[in-house]
Amino acid sequence: MERVEAELFTDGGNDAVVRLPGRNFPGVLIQGDTLSILRTDVAELIELCAAGDLEEARHAASLLHADLDEKLRRYTDALDAHGIRRPFF
Repeated sequence: MERVEAELFTDGGNDAVVRLPGRNFPGVLIQGDTLSILRTDVAELIELCAAGDLEEARHAASLLHADLDEKLRRYTDALDAHGIRRPFF
């Protein structure tokens, strides 16, 4: 394990926006339990598609999309608040 000093752009809760040394742009620190939930959500979506349940798949995809939109909004808000350009368009 290596200890490094990182820049924290949001509070330290879930989905913290941090920049590690040597990186041009901050990233989003996703806690392990949150990562596991995202993986489970994608697996459910795959299963629903495979079963042909497109209505439920669409609903599951919408929830996942909304969750990712919120994480991206938190990220872009943090960058905007600190005058950092976005690494995407």
